[in-house]
Amino acid sequence: MKRVIASLFVIAAVALPFAAGQEKKTVIGKVVRLDPRFDKIIPPGAELEKISGGHIWTEGTVWVKNGGYLLFSDIPNNVVIKWKEGQGDSKFVHPSGYTGKKKRGGKPRDEPGSNGLSIDPQGRLTLCQHGDRRVARIDVKLGPDTKSMLDAKTMKKTTLAWTFDGKRLNSPNDMTWHSNGDLYFTDPPYGLEKWYDDPARELDYCGVYLLKPDGTLKLLTKEMSRPNGIALSPDEKTLYVANSDFARPIWMAFPVKSDGTIGDGRVFYDAGEFVKAKRPGLPDGMKVDIHGNLFATGPGGLHVFAPDGKLLGTLDTGVPTANCCFGDGGSTLYVACNHDIGRIKTATKGKGF
Repeated sequence: MKRVIASLFVIAAVALPFAAGQEKKTVIGKVVRLDPRFDKIIPPGAELEKISGGHIWTEGTVWVKNGGYLLFSDIPNNVVIKWKEGQGDSKFVHPSGYTGKKKRGGKPRDEPGSNGLSIDPQGRLTLCQHGDRRVARIDVKLGPDTKSMLDAKTMKKTTLAWTFDGKRLNSPNDMTWHSNGDLYFTDPPYGLEKWYDDPARELDYCGVYLLKPDGTLKLLTKEMSRPNGIALSPDEKTLYVANSDFARPIWMAFPVKSDGTIGDGRVFYDAGEFVKAKRPGLPDGMKVDIHGNLFATGPGGLHVFAPDGKLLGTLDTGVPTANCCFGDGGSTLYVACNHDIGRIKTATKGKGF
């Protein structure tokens, strides 16, 4: 999603004591515990540690299991960055979301690059490409020795979705895979230069879509004003969708039918109280753990919800926070915090590990 007045907020960094031979540790924000169950998810004493910084707007965090590294988008810089323990950052895909020749210059800030990232069932990188207004796949199976793709224009890519009913999509934002190969994704207009008022916009709504393995694209709902982050429950019977709208900042839960379509949704959690309190950000990217707890970025940081919608605790980053993913063996949570990437050890495991 777009970054909300991010320049007004700074990360609270704390320099901690460290022993000889150890690097100084910088902590992002604070852990807020609201329910005793939270201790079984984020253990007492755990902190969100900054591992990467200096970016413009981080998004799309995804862990490459067959490689042991993190990928994430810096949308304004039109790049996917690779982070690996002991090696730090390196450019991995560039350009990541806009491959056109026309110079862009959106307001209040241009967001041409990739947003949501995922690894498909065959181990290939799939991208929600803002500038090119499509969901695309780079046809390379990722592994520990995969070289950076610094000229993505020459990489072999497959466009998975770019039109619906003969009209260009707005700018695909985030996605999640079903175990049967179905792909769910959201399509707000944040990648267009003038967002909702862009003259190049062809659809007059923001949709949530289902892409079947045979290429069939289905519109699931167009009733959400700004659909953004998206995730499936561990049993794949519930589809969660974030709505990044100041007027209705909510997370929705939809029952998933046997054919992959969805039934009538319900409000899973209303973040209006956080917005009224002027906590930075809006409902955005999210993931679930193996127990069905929802890790959802939103106003003020990252919120952890029980499957019944009870807010258990928050990683209060103090900045607009856009996405997260589980990595390493499944128990480390990586979080995209505005200009930075943080990580925290959990006592659970992410779905898929």
